[in-house]
Amino acid sequence: MRNRLREFRTRSGWTQEDVGRRVGVSRQTIISLESGRYQPSLGLAFRLARAFGLSIEDLFLPEEEELR
Repeated sequence: MRNRLREFRTRSGWTQEDVGRRVGVSRQTIISLESGRYQPSLGLAFRLARAFGLSIEDLFLPEEEELR
């Protein structure tokens, strides 16, 4: 699953630390999410989307193969 976390974070003018604080995770977790090394739990995905005022579908994009 791809995500647009870095895109929305930079648009908001937030650092990785800022996002982590807002959703209750470490900066390292945000780094791992942005690089695609880590997939968030459903709860974290909701918290991230809510922090940016988005739906989960706007922030997280399934890979084409996952849709088949």
